[in-house]
Amino acid sequence: MNTPSDSFVFQRTGIKTKNRVVLAAMTNKQSHDDGTLSNEEINWLLHRAKGGFGIITTAATHVSKDGQSWDGEFGVFDDLHLDQLNKLTNLVRAEGSLSFAQLFHGGCQSSERLTGSVPISSSKNISKGSKSGYSLEANDKDIDRIIGDFADAANRCVAAGFDGVELHGAHGYLISQFLGDKTNTRQDNWGGDLKQRSRFLLEIFRSIKNIVPDSFIVGVRISPEIASMGINLDDSINLCSTLTDEGIDFIHLSCWNAFKGSVSYQDDSKTLTEWFMTSLSNLPPIISTGKVWSHRDAQNLLNQGADLIGVGRAAIGYPDWARQVKNIHYDPAKPPFSVEQLKEAMLSDVFIEYMRNWEGFVCDR
Repeated sequence: MNTPSDSFVFQRTGIKTKNRVVLAAMTNKQSHDDGTLSNEEINWLLHRAKGGFGIITTAATHVSKDGQSWDGEFGVFDDLHLDQLNKLTNLVRAEGSLSFAQLFHGGCQSSERLTGSVPISSSKNISKGSKSGYSLEANDKDIDRIIGDFADAANRCVAAGFDGVELHGAHGYLISQFLGDKTNTRQDNWGGDLKQRSRFLLEIFRSIKNIVPDSFIVGVRISPEIASMGINLDDSINLCSTLTDEGIDFIHLSCWNAFKGSVSYQDDSKTLTEWFMTSLSNLPPIISTGKVWSHRDAQNLLNQGADLIGVGRAAIGYPDWARQVKNIHYDPAKPPFSVEQLKEAMLSDVFIEYMRNWEGFVCDR
């Protein structure tokens, strides 16, 4: 039986992690207006590496200048970002951890206020970041440019010393906008059936593989179900089958709650992770994320069939969660966290203020 503390080897590259615990990408708004990674964001990530996380995943970083969604979001669209990215990867490597950059474009979730451009998406979609309230439908030139931006960003990550990248195909951003049959209503080669809706993601993956070294890890994070976008479990399973055939290095299932089942099959007791493990064979490594808090949760997720455990909010309050989870009785206190606790956990004032958006996470006691 695998345990959270066991090492893991990525099948294709032979790259080894010191354990099975992954710091999942989390928005933190700590970086600079020009997209440069800040020392505050580096310190946040470094302290999780010092705390024993086998893989450190950055927050989502925009690959195109017009793909930015939030203030304080770092970018990887220009060589001016390289010095700070190199600083991060060198520090993380010194702690014996791998580093992944999560690459994304916000699509209709991009901010016109920040980018100066009207957000573009798979189709004309509602856009809170657009002054008009709607995105524009991306044309072929837009799509080709953004695919190229993903490839250029991945190549920049190679130069910066990252061990791999995670394509952000979850949570309603541009890749998932193309995947959903409600957010992608195109009638051309980029829309229609699942094969056509998946084309944008697949072309990004292929473009990256054509430019990065064979030793570089390329994976993808997906949301198995987002009903409002028309992303359902059956399509997500079929997408993962295609990605497996394409040679993806890992698939990260963003479950929100890894211990609940499918909204599409409410009479079936299988968790989302179990759906993928029982529906497909010869899967690449699977990371699963969603409300993992204790050793018991982590072991449960491995027992479901996940290879690696994604940890989000627990890692905010506990930088050494990955080291402590080897204790079978480990079950740290849940939020709310005091401002003092979060500062001790290396969150800046900006990050702490952002976490107030999550009800019950921060208290002022």
